[in-house]
Amino acid sequence: MKVAVTGASGFVGRHVLDALRMYDVEVVAVTRNRLRLSEIDPSIRIVEMDIGDYDNNIFQQLGCPDVLIHLAWDGLPNYKSLNHFEIELPRQYQFLKHMVESGLPSMFVTGTCFEYGMQSGPLSTELIPQPNNTYGYAKNSLRQQLQYLKSTRPYNLTWARLFYMYGEGQSALSLYSKLKEAVLRGDKVFNMSGGEQLRDYLPVTEVAQQIVCLAKSQSDLGVVNLCSGKPISVRNLVEKWLEDNGWDMNLNFAYYSYPDYEPMAFWGDKTNPELEA
Repeated sequence: MKVAVTGASGFVGRHVLDALRMYDVEVVAVTRNRLRLSEIDPSIRIVEMDIGDYDNNIFQQLGCPDVLIHLAWDGLPNYKSLNHFEIELPRQYQFLKHMVESGLPSMFVTGTCFEYGMQSGPLSTELIPQPNNTYGYAKNSLRQQLQYLKSTRPYNLTWARLFYMYGEGQSALSLYSKLKEAVLRGDKVFNMSGGEQLRDYLPVTEVAQQIVCLAKSQSDLGVVNLCSGKPISVRNLVEKWLEDNGWDMNLNFAYYSYPDYEPMAFWGDKTNPELEA
């Protein structure tokens, strides 16, 4: 099996490449800067490319993959930027449409829990998306476009809505990275929100394993939630990170206000049988 991975040098992409090493597959990593993948397994072929600027024979350049794991998306973590639907959405769709029309039989694309908008509680894939920020809107629009594309050119599509992740290589702006940086600096106090919001978190290594398993199935699964299915307060999560790593830090709650683009309590409804394997 041949697998191509876009966004391969990103936070999730690097862990997906590691997870793919466990299987007998031929892997092509797509990145805008090959230097960011200088330390990966030499058996992985690197293609340096921007999905907004590709050759007409890009499908052949990627080795005519059996499945594309599409992780690439620019402009994060600014969830409110207009660039998500003004620039990123059209270039994403044109690239994926070109791949399908060139012969790609199966595609795995990452969506986001922000497609659900301000809906609270356990979020099922049966819920009607109600995105309330431009990132969630653009992602959901891309999903709809790809589903319409299937009516003219059939192919297998799995759209996996990611919830929250943590682990090595995460953005310096993430909660986990900020906490770790504060510990390494020797800070005695860590400023954060009130911490009472309920979220759905998974280690990125587990997310990567699930992505690979779903993509390798080459199935037409539609929308799935990639989540734990178990809500945890941000406060309890941070305290768990401190305990698990043996970090000594006092937490200063309510220093920051809660985000206005997400509800206080939401988590994924993990009712996808494919994710229980």
